[in-house]
Amino acid sequence: MKSRSELREIVMKILYQVFILKEASVEFDIEKLKKEQLEVENDFVNELLYGILEHKESLYEKANQYLKNWEMERLNKVDQAIICIGSYELLYTETPSIVAINEAVELSKKYSDEKVTKMVNAVLDEIFHEKEEGALAEGSN
Repeated sequence: MKSRSELREIVMKILYQVFILKEASVEFDIEKLKKEQLEVENDFVNELLYGILEHKESLYEKANQYLKNWEMERLNKVDQAIICIGSYELLYTETPSIVAINEAVELSKKYSDEKVTKMVNAVLDEIFHEKEEGALAEGSN
């Protein structure tokens, strides 16, 4: 059985393929892409993968708010996938915020350079703080 960290890495690889294929206007079957990476169906992978694809536009908008002198579309596809995974987990799942951020940072350390890792950490930290401030404001009503 794979750990959640390993499953996130699989999601990142599938998202990378999806982003590349979409940009090239190549038709693909997401189930086939998933089967190439994963032996058995996995609810965690499905939740992340389909949730990210469903909310991709809003995830990019949110990340773009906090990318300094950059935007998601200019980042390489791996970095886009990593930020999507971290921000999706922060905004749409019960994953503890510290775990969501740390997992994305670890993926970035493995697949990107130090500058990108710092950027991933900073963007996700900003999203986390915005979410926390929103939750506090809701609680005070």
